Amino acid sequence: MLIEWLLIPFAYLLGSVSSAIIVSRALGLPDPRQEGSKNPGATNVLRLGGKHAAILTLLGDTSKGLIPLLIAKSMTVSPPLLAAVGFAAFVGHLYPVFFQFKGGKGVATALGVLLGFAWPVGAMALLTWIGVAALFRFSSLSALAAAVLAPVYVWFWLGSAELVVATMFMSTLLVYRHKGNIERLLKGEETRLGAKRQ
Repeated sequence: MLIEWLLIPFAYLLGSVSSAIIVSRALGLPDPRQEGSKNPGATNVLRLGGKHAAILTLLGDTSKGLIPLLIAKSMTVSPPLLAAVGFAAFVGHLYPVFFQFKGGKGVATALGVLLGFAWPVGAMALLTWIGVAALFRFSSLSALAAAVLAPVYVWFWLGSAELVVATMFMSTLLVYRHKGNIERLLKGEETRLGAKRQ
């Protein structure tokens, strides 16, 4: 049905809505694209505006990935279409049409997509992030660990080749978007959680 395939552009457009920019403007905070790490995501908002603003950003970005998938699943779409909807929401966050295609790194939106695929998959990815963050205090390292393991979680829980492939593409883009963080981690220059970027 045509209406089912319209979920793909809907997911992309919803993903293009930047929670970090909206929250920062609403709370009178600096533009996250211009300050801190210059990344419009929850971690940078945490540095610039504190926990309350970061939580709002995190919830907004996660919802962008989750909502389209909940709608798609309510319509009982096929696994390939479900995978395409999730990937579209994720790409919308990375390359938002509303903000000159300059978006965030996609961690929270990817979490929303994984929760939409199956909540245990999202929970395992989130627990991976929390565990690595608790041990090493690096948001980027936590995201990278969760990204690498996410396709394994999807395969283990769902066994769907289409969803595994979509997750692998998301993971690859997540790693690519963190290339600067990887360089700083290797040099010992990455900013730890709770510290303000100089």
